[in-house]
Amino acid sequence: MRGGDNRTGELFSYVDLEARVRRDHPLRAIRTIVNEALSALEREFAALYSPIGRPSIPPEKLLRAMLLQAFYSIRSERLLMERLEYDLLFRWFVGIGVDDAAWDHSVFSKNRDRLLEGDIAAKFLAAVLAQPKVKKLLSSDHFSVDGTLIEVWASMKSVKPKDGSGEPPAQGGGRNADADFHGQKRSNDTHASTTDPDARLYRKGKGKETKLCFIGHGLMENRHGLLVDACLTQADGHAERVAALHMIESRADRPTAITLGADKAYDAEDFVNELRSMNVTPHVAQNTSGRSSAIDGRTTRHGGYAASQRIRKRIEEAFGWIKTVAGQEKTSFRGRDRVGWAFTFAATAYNLVRLPKLIAETG
Repeated sequence: MRGGDNRTGELFSYVDLEARVRRDHPLRAIRTIVNEALSALEREFAALYSPIGRPSIPPEKLLRAMLLQAFYSIRSERLLMERLEYDLLFRWFVGIGVDDAAWDHSVFSKNRDRLLEGDIAAKFLAAVLAQPKVKKLLSSDHFSVDGTLIEVWASMKSVKPKDGSGEPPAQGGGRNADADFHGQKRSNDTHASTTDPDARLYRKGKGKETKLCFIGHGLMENRHGLLVDACLTQADGHAERVAALHMIESRADRPTAITLGADKAYDAEDFVNELRSMNVTPHVAQNTSGRSSAIDGRTTRHGGYAASQRIRKRIEEAFGWIKTVAGQEKTSFRGRDRVGWAFTFAATAYNLVRLPKLIAETG
């Protein structure tokens, strides 16, 4: 017989969230890894909060909710809280009950900003990679590095002369009045964004559009293509090489040499010599466009060089996910510290998406 279209809600609920999530759901394996990493950060969390006063949103729940925001491409905290209100899967992953109210989006954002103080994003990435089942997946000998532009949350119209000599806004134009920049010379020495002063005018290459941006940097291990380090710097022509040296330095402190793959932008004599002084073999793509390369036959004759050049391109997969799925192509934050925190956290989310399958394959 046909069932009735009853629309009256039940007075009591006996929903078991654990039973509502299927046993083979991908988030189950991810949550196990996340909970173990969060447990390792207990002392870091305790140092960020006062022992007295009104309880805040637990940092563990904040980070789990932010992971869902990255996994499901949720573009704002307001929409994340709305989804958390009615989605049982989200409630189960974050760790709140069926009858618990979701947080106000402004309270969530304010509590999230506290995690900036303890550099929790970098420590969370390290805690995930330090787990034995994850650590055995990582290569300790072969790495790749690259950088990608992160467009800032500011308009080109916000770029004004530092000396305050810019023309006042036209009357009646509103806050988004028309502007004509043709014929004007603007550089980082003379101009800055009033919306995000940390941002810099930069273009990736000849013929490319100049943008207000930062540069996000990633260090990838070559065995499975997982990001083992990430950071963000102001945009300039030397930022990628400086960041690469900073990220590889701690991993080069060993008796045997390691390798570092990179594209043509890293083919600079001072960078290559610095790597060699650190006992790092520079597997850098040769740039011979009107110049001589710092990489010669001593490096290119080995088969490992060709392998590094092939594998290094996988880091673009990580950048593609971080910018499109995790929403970091145009950041919604302002300031280098906050944008860098979000970029590193998105790198951790990328690893978490890939880890369950890799762990299952390697047993």
